Amino acid sequence: MNKTDKKYEPLFTPWKIGNVEIKNRIVMCPMGGTSLFGWFELGGCHFDKEAAKLFLERANNNVGLIIPGIAPLRDTFWGKWLWQNPKMFEELKVFMDEIHKTGAKLFIQLTAGMGRSWAITELVAPLHKNKFTRALIKPVIDTSHELASPSPQPSRWAHDIECPEMTVEQIHEIIEAFAKTAKLCRDAGVDGVEVHAVHEGYLLDQFAIEFFNKRTDQYGGSFKNRYRFAAEVVMAIKKACGDDYPVSLRYSVESKMKGFCEGAMPGESYTEVGRSMAESECAAKYLQDAGYDMLNADNGTYDSWYWAHPPVYMPENCNLEDVAHIKQFVDIPVVCAGRMDPEVGASAIAEGKIDAVGIARQFLVDPEWISKLIDDRLEDIKPCICCHSGCFNFSSSKGHANTQDLSDTMGLARCALNPETMQSKKYYIEPAKKQKNIAVIGGGIGGMEAAILLSKRGHKVTLYEKSGELGGVFIAAAAPDFKEKDKALIAWYIRELSKHPIEVRLNTEVKDISELCADEVIIATGAIAKKIPVSGSERAVEAIDYLRGRAEVGDTVVVVGGGLTGCEIAYDLYRKGKTPIIVEMQDDLITAKGICLANTSYLRDFFKTNKVEIHLETSLSEIRDGSVTLRAKDGSTFDVSAESVILSAGYNPAPLSAKGKNIHVIGDAAKVGNLRSVIWGTWDVCMKL
Repeated sequence: MNKTDKKYEPLFTPWKIGNVEIKNRIVMCPMGGTSLFGWFELGGCHFDKEAAKLFLERANNNVGLIIPGIAPLRDTFWGKWLWQNPKMFEELKVFMDEIHKTGAKLFIQLTAGMGRSWAITELVAPLHKNKFTRALIKPVIDTSHELASPSPQPSRWAHDIECPEMTVEQIHEIIEAFAKTAKLCRDAGVDGVEVHAVHEGYLLDQFAIEFFNKRTDQYGGSFKNRYRFAAEVVMAIKKACGDDYPVSLRYSVESKMKGFCEGAMPGESYTEVGRSMAESECAAKYLQDAGYDMLNADNGTYDSWYWAHPPVYMPENCNLEDVAHIKQFVDIPVVCAGRMDPEVGASAIAEGKIDAVGIARQFLVDPEWISKLIDDRLEDIKPCICCHSGCFNFSSSKGHANTQDLSDTMGLARCALNPETMQSKKYYIEPAKKQKNIAVIGGGIGGMEAAILLSKRGHKVTLYEKSGELGGVFIAAAAPDFKEKDKALIAWYIRELSKHPIEVRLNTEVKDISELCADEVIIATGAIAKKIPVSGSERAVEAIDYLRGRAEVGDTVVVVGGGLTGCEIAYDLYRKGKTPIIVEMQDDLITAKGICLANTSYLRDFFKTNKVEIHLETSLSEIRDGSVTLRAKDGSTFDVSAESVILSAGYNPAPLSAKGKNIHVIGDAAKVGNLRSVIWGTWDVCMKL
């Protein structure tokens, strides 16, 4: 601790949850896919050795409290209750012995379920809608059980599906399962359990929020009736496990909801339709008195998902003010999560505003980040860029349920920037059998990742970049002022290159690969912007030129392309005081799969709240001086006044023209994608050389 900057010292003081002492105030928060009971796999619940490996590595790197991702009390596949699987808890006991050797503590998070927030996929939704297929698949996956909600209402993910009302008998089954499962956890040496959740619009939260709960029995109506389910859960756990067994509650202070599938922006004046601060003040005290020993808190529901899963557009420490406020109404410890900056968190702890800092996805990117913080090596911490593209890319657009690929549904909590996270059997570093001279052409993220990985494996690497700087197209992506983490990632790569014996040749364009003295050649030359063949296109500004500051734009700007890049450009323009107008051929903004709904819904809600003009199912027909002509779906045309036009129509791969067994094309030069496809694809190639 002698190297640690004094401003971080409050993070490294002990605290207690009930009678359990935690060595420091850094909590590894739960994340979907990190459950120790691997419930996403078709084989059913089992002790997840990959997740166990993840947690043990983080425990050995100074985390204080670990809370794995949700463990459904009833298996999603095959419908078996967790407490009916004693072998899993026997393996858990052995694992807990290993965790305790590190000095860390661990709570298991148990969930009552998701209800309307269950991310039903495009694959499963049609099977549920048909009565025959719903009955046919019921032994494998009981979709009606998964969707069961406090009252009949539309699914968050498939608005044409009505979620059935949960019966009182089902409620009592769940309460009993909480108690039985918690006791098995206690007997396995688990330090405590966390109840999931009066939080994020999950099932217990739906019962608590009047907007979702229209019941007229003892679990609906009045304040106490709506919070009865959550209260009876903790009472049952305490009865089974003893009053001294700690029970945390995942808790959202405010719902930040304006309506169905509509969230509130930071700082916006709005009418709360979910849990307001006034109700939360009462609820927090009521839940404490019911028996909860800690609140693991943030904000939001799936209708305002960006509060609970903040993308880069959300401010850092976005939930701290609200969580600090609610701490005044309870006597139990309160943890705050949501893009928490360690320095700000340490200061808040020192001032008594919160008791601990909850951090999640930074643990996926860099398992050693706390150790680096302790050693005052902040520049060595690989930053999380809040992309959600590896860890939680549940995606959705107009008329679609969760469009996430099945392979992703079966494997959350992976990391776009760190392929080894939750994939250690597929991605790992081992010495090369034979050292080779390898040329890497292109100094973007893919090229730098390749150079570092190959050098770690023992190869002699030369990196060629035709420009005078490293970063490639990601320099443009990182240019807006809200992309500070992207800028930090580029800086991290450049520093990391310097730690290895890699020869970097800037301002060096490779035109003839045959002239290189290399055993293997990696081509990472990226992609080039697609052209839109319309009259007046020469008047337009390419997206990359705008982002790099190479071209000025006027006050009113038409952005052609409502994908992620186009929407981020429009967001940037608005923040700069300009008037963006978005033109998109699809029926919604950002329709690509694999872009998390937390990210896309923020941008959609931002544009709606701020009345940004959007033309969907519309194409660009002509660009003139001072205006553009657009073509609607029905073929009609209309003019829109604009001082400038920015084209963001996507990219085409731009590999060097070369073939051979020793030539390997990676990243966008092979197929245009995102950082995840670039980095994972780079490992796919470089692990074999």
